[in-house]
Amino acid sequence: MNNQVFKESVDLSVVDEMIASYGIETDAAIPILLGLQEAYGYLPMEALHYVTDRTKSTPDQIYGVATFYGQFRLAPVGEHIVRVCHGTACHVRGAVNITQAIYDTLGLSDDQDTTDDGKYTLEKVACLGCCSLAPVMMVDDKVYGSLDRKKVQRIFKRFAREEAKA
Repeated sequence: MNNQVFKESVDLSVVDEMIASYGIETDAAIPILLGLQEAYGYLPMEALHYVTDRTKSTPDQIYGVATFYGQFRLAPVGEHIVRVCHGTACHVRGAVNITQAIYDTLGLSDDQDTTDDGKYTLEKVACLGCCSLAPVMMVDDKVYGSLDRKKVQRIFKRFAREEAKA
C-alpha cells in the first residue's frame, strides 16, 4: 500500500450525514462506510475514528469491515486506475511480467500502489473478462490487450504526452 500522505481536510459533517441516514447500530457499518467511500474516494482514518466515536461499532468492527471488503480503500487513489488482470489466461501469458513492467514504468516500489504524483493507482484483479486479449490491463475504462513490456511503456508515454498537451 502506498505510504504517501495526501494532505486534505476531512469534512466530518459527511460522517454525521451518513450516521443520520443509517443509524448508530452495528449493522449500519457497511452502509456508512459505503457512503464515506463514495464521498471521499477512500476511507480516511479520521472519519473511521469519528464513526466509532458516534456509533455502537467498535474500532475492531469498523476496521474489520473496511479491510475485509475489496471495494473499500484506506488510502486515496490516483487520478487514473490501472487494473492488471491476473486471471488464468493472463497469468499464463505473462501477467506477472506486465505488472512488473507497470511498476517499473510508473516508478512504483513493491509496497506502493499509487504514484507519488497521485496520477496512477495500480490494482491487480482476478479477471477483466478479456481472455482472448491476454495479457490485459485497463486504464480507467479503456482495455489494452496483447501486452508486452514495450507496449506498456508506449501506452504510458502516450498518456504523459497527452497530459503535457492539456
